[in-house]
Amino acid sequence: MNITSAEFVKGIIGTDPILKEKLHNVAFVGRSNVGKSSVINSLVMRKDLVKSSSMPGKTREINFFFINKKFYFVDLPGYGFARMGAKGAEKIRKLILWYLGSGEAHVNFVVLIVDSVVKPMAYDREMADILRAENIPFVVVANKMDRLNQTERSHNMKAIESQLGA
Repeated sequence: MNITSAEFVKGIIGTDPILKEKLHNVAFVGRSNVGKSSVINSLVMRKDLVKSSSMPGKTREINFFFINKKFYFVDLPGYGFARMGAKGAEKIRKLILWYLGSGEAHVNFVVLIVDSVVKPMAYDREMADILRAENIPFVVVANKMDRLNQTERSHNMKAIESQLGA
């Protein structure tokens, strides 16, 4: 697919009229600082559409980007950020689960992004299980592969495949 236009629409933290639109949603989910924003920027071939930060936990809303005036890319907050505290982390977790399971959003596909350097963690396995339980099709993207040598890549990809069923 050739992406010819991409624009930020809005960020939400709960029920919003944007969810009532009958447009497809492709959601991007993963741990904090795994590179969700960078993956979206790469797909739309723009460096600054989605704001990214080296500081984990920057995204705390569900951000909608209108792609080719036909569907949305949806940047979900990162899960599992320890410094956010238990309350903050649980709030983010509930927001993600609400979006994926509420039936309000038209989630057609999810890109589950994992950090290939540290391999899947419990949060990643839980997210894959949730997506399967909700019958939401998904693909796993192993990000940050450039930081690994060939042996590490092979070993970590096997771990990702076996642990996430990718």
